[in-house]
Amino acid sequence: MKIQALLLSASVMTLGWCGVAAAQTTTAEPSRAESSKEPTTVGELIITSERRSENLMTTPISGTVMSGGDLEKKGITNVDQLQFVSPGAVVNNFGQGIDFNIRGIGKAEHNSQTLTGVITYRDGVATFPGYFTAEPYYDIATVEILRGPQGTFVGENATGGAVFVTSNNPIIGGNYSGYIAGQLGTYNDVAVQGAVNLPISDTLAARISFNGEKRDSFYDVTGPATGNEGLKMGSVRLGVMWTPTESLTVNFKTDYNNLNFGGYPSDPVNSPNDLFDITANANQMAVDKFVRSVLRIDYVFANGVTLRSVSGYQDGNTSYAADLDGTSTGNLTFRDSVDERIYSQELNLISPNDGPFSWVVGAYFQSDKLTFPPGEFIIGVPPGSAATEYNLWGTNPKQNSAIFGQLAFDLPKGFELQVGARYSDSRTTNHVSVIQYGTPITQEQSAKSNNVSGKVSLGWTVNDHNYLYAFVATGYKPGGLNVPVGFGPPAPFGPEKVTNYEMGWKAGWLGGRLRTQINAYYNDYEDFQVIIGYPLLPIFGFELNNPNTTKIYGVEAQVEAVFGSLSIDAGLGWMHSSLGEFYATDPRAATFTVCDPKTGPSSVSCINVGGRDQTYAPELTFNIGAQYRFNLANGDTITPRLNYGYIAPQWATLFQNTARGDRVEDRNVFNGQLAWTHGDLVTTLYATNLTDQHYVAAINSGLRFAGPPRQFGLRLMKVF
Repeated sequence: MKIQALLLSASVMTLGWCGVAAAQTTTAEPSRAESSKEPTTVGELIITSERRSENLMTTPISGTVMSGGDLEKKGITNVDQLQFVSPGAVVNNFGQGIDFNIRGIGKAEHNSQTLTGVITYRDGVATFPGYFTAEPYYDIATVEILRGPQGTFVGENATGGAVFVTSNNPIIGGNYSGYIAGQLGTYNDVAVQGAVNLPISDTLAARISFNGEKRDSFYDVTGPATGNEGLKMGSVRLGVMWTPTESLTVNFKTDYNNLNFGGYPSDPVNSPNDLFDITANANQMAVDKFVRSVLRIDYVFANGVTLRSVSGYQDGNTSYAADLDGTSTGNLTFRDSVDERIYSQELNLISPNDGPFSWVVGAYFQSDKLTFPPGEFIIGVPPGSAATEYNLWGTNPKQNSAIFGQLAFDLPKGFELQVGARYSDSRTTNHVSVIQYGTPITQEQSAKSNNVSGKVSLGWTVNDHNYLYAFVATGYKPGGLNVPVGFGPPAPFGPEKVTNYEMGWKAGWLGGRLRTQINAYYNDYEDFQVIIGYPLLPIFGFELNNPNTTKIYGVEAQVEAVFGSLSIDAGLGWMHSSLGEFYATDPRAATFTVCDPKTGPSSVSCINVGGRDQTYAPELTFNIGAQYRFNLANGDTITPRLNYGYIAPQWATLFQNTARGDRVEDRNVFNGQLAWTHGDLVTTLYATNLTDQHYVAAINSGLRFAGPPRQFGLRLMKVF
C-alpha cells in the first residue's frame, strides 16, 4: 500500500493554480490576474508519446491526458491512483512491486524475470520495469495514460499500454517563480513541497523542486515484529535547460529519491480481522533509494527535421522484509536487497509536421542489470539455518535493442494513413546460485527473443468537431528464465504477443465546452505468461505460457465539460475476457500428479482454466469528478470538488479459488476537497477515501494488502 497523503504539487484543486501548473512547461508563469481567469472551454490535450506534440483529439490513440493541475484536482500523487481516473486501468500494489494492468494486460506474475506490460516513462526515459514503483508525482507538467499496445514507439514493455510522466521544465526568459506548500493531516502526517525557477541568462535556466513527507503507520501490528514505522520520504529534482541557438536545445534533469515506507504489513487472505489489525513476528521493511539522470538534446536542421538524443542513467537499491505467513505463530519470513542499474539511449529523426507526409525513425538500446548480493535474498522456515532457508544470489543482466519508424500520409477528404513498425531484440541471462534447503544449485542460462510489432491506422477528420479512427496494433513482451529447483536447467518461458483491433470517435460539442471520446477494442492475447505448478512435479512453481489465445474485448468512454463555474469529467470502461484452454495445477495445492498444459488430463488437481476471466481484468471501471467555483466579491474564490472511482471485483489468479482468497472485491473511493484562494495563497481542506472503505489493494503469496484508509487534513500553498 503506497502513500496516499503525499503532498500535492500545488495542492489546491482550483482553476487558478491549475493554470499556473499547465503553463510552466513552455512559458513564463502567469500573473495573479491571468491565473484567476475562469476557463470557458475544455483545454487542448497534447500527447508526446509518438515523439512529436500532437492533439489527442485528432490522433488514433486511446488515452487519458492530465496536466499537473488535473493531478492536483484529483488527488493523484503516485501511480496507484491512476486506476481511479482512467478507464480500464487497474493497479494492485503488494509492496514495492505492483501489478499494473490496462485492459487486463500488463504484469500478472511477481518476479524480476517477468517484465511489466505497462511501462512508465519519466521525462522521456523508460523507468525500472518492476521495482521502484512508488516514485511520487510532484512538480509535474503532464501525465499521459495510453491504453492498448504501443508496439511502435515503446516496444517490449507496452503490451497493455504505457504511462508518460513529464516534469516541469525550467523556463528560459522567465522570472524567479515557483511555489511552496505544506500539509498537516491525520496519522501525524507532515509534508512539504516546492519548486523554484532560476533564470540564469537569456539562454540558460534551472529549476529545483523537492518533496518530503513523514507519517505514522496505518497499521496496528501486534506480536514481536519490528519496522512498522510509517512513512519517511524525500525527493529532489534539478533541471537545467540551455538554448545556445534557436536550433539547439539541451535539457538535463536528475532526480534523487529516498523512500522509506516502513514496511507493508499483511495477513492471510481469509483472515477475519480488520485489514489494519495485523499479527506478525517477522521484521517489516520497505526502502527504495535511487537516482535517475536524463539528458535530452534536440537539434533542428534548416529543413525543419529534428535530431533528438535521449540518454538515461538509473541506479537504485530496493530493500524489503516481510512476514510471509502473515501471523505471529508461523516462521515463514522473507527479505531481499536488490540493486538495479539501467543505461539507455534513444536516437530519433523527426520530420516537420506541416506537410502532407511526415515521418519518425529511431533506434533504441537499453542495458539493465539486477544484482542480488549474497545473503540478501532469503526465504526462511524458520530463518537462520541452511537446511530451512532458500537463499539466492547472483546477477541477471538484460539487454534490449530496437529500430523503429512511423510514416503518416495525408489523404483526400480529411483522411490520414499511419504505418509504424518496430524490430526488437531482447536477451536475458541468469548467473545465479541457490541454496535450496541445504541443496546447492547453480544456474548459468540465457534466453533471447526478437519480434516485429507495429501499427496501421486510418483516421478521418470529418470536420472541426469530429474525428473517427480505426487501427490494428501489435505488442510484444519478451520471455525469461525460471529459477532452478533441482531438476537441471529449467525451460525458459516465451514471449507474449497482443494484437489489438480498435475503432473510436472523438468529438467536441457546444462551442468547445464539452469533449467526448468513445472507443471499442478487441484483443487476441497469445502466450500469456503465468506461474503454475511445475508440469512434471507440481509441488514446485514454474512459469510458462498459456498455449492458447485469450480473448479480451470492451468499450470505453470519456467526457470532459466546462459550463461556467462548473467543471465535470468522467470515464467508463467495460471489459470481457476469456482465457484460452489451458490445463494447470494450482502451485498452492500439494500434488505429484503430472498435468500437461495442453492435454491435462483433467483431474481434481489438474484444472482446465479455459473460458475463465483473465486476471486483473475487472468487468467495469468508472470514475467521475466535479467541481464548482464560487467567485466572491473581494476577488477570492471557494472551490469544492468531489472525485469518485470504482473498480469492479477481479481475480488475482487464474484458478479463481474463492476459498483460497483469489477474489479481489470492488473498490469505491471518494476524495473531496474545499479550496479557498486569496491572492497568491491557497488553503485547502482535503479528505481521501471519505467513506473509509477498508479494501484489499492486492493479493500476493496468499496474503492480502490493504489500500489506504480515510485521511484528511489541511494544505497551504504560496505561489510566487
